[in-house]
Amino acid sequence: MTTTISTDSAATMFVLLEGPSDVAAVAAFMERDGLASPNVELVNLQGATNVGRVLGEIRQIRSDADVVGLCDAADTRAAEKALADDGLPVLDASDLPVYGFFVCEPDLEGELIHALGAERAKAAIEGAGLGSKFDALRTQAAWADEPLADQLRRFARAASGRKENAAAVLAAALGADEVPEPLAMLLDRIRYA
Repeated sequence: MTTTISTDSAATMFVLLEGPSDVAAVAAFMERDGLASPNVELVNLQGATNVGRVLGEIRQIRSDADVVGLCDAADTRAAEKALADDGLPVLDASDLPVYGFFVCEPDLEGELIHALGAERAKAAIEGAGLGSKFDALRTQAAWADEPLADQLRRFARAASGRKENAAAVLAAALGADEVPEPLAMLLDRIRYA
């Protein structure tokens, strides 16, 4: 995983991901599916708005690299602009998958929780030793009456170190035939690159 692009990178494909939790989830799927390769570099954008800057860095170092990624539904404009600035005829979010960028609804954590179902996602979190922390969130007044799926999503998106751990745990709990569509399409692009 990188946060800036190294000039001596051997990668021929760069996978742009919003943050460390997205990197953790994609890395877990790649490891499970035997897709880890020195030719594929996972890039932590440190925020979706950095996609244009990072894509520009990649083009300066390796103009012919394949660049793909995930983005949250709320962040499609940043990806659209970055790809358009890269010379691709992107008009709106529906064009993103053509160029290897796949949209998570509403975000990666939401996709993972939806694919697992709230009860299985809760069991995975508890199985990873995070149950007491999750229970603490559930008792907070702001979250006590919210649906379980919303509580899980909030839990999985909070606290930096926990965020990566939760994403990897949820990803690992999914069977090969349960991978959410945006992730499955990204993994296919990586597999057939």
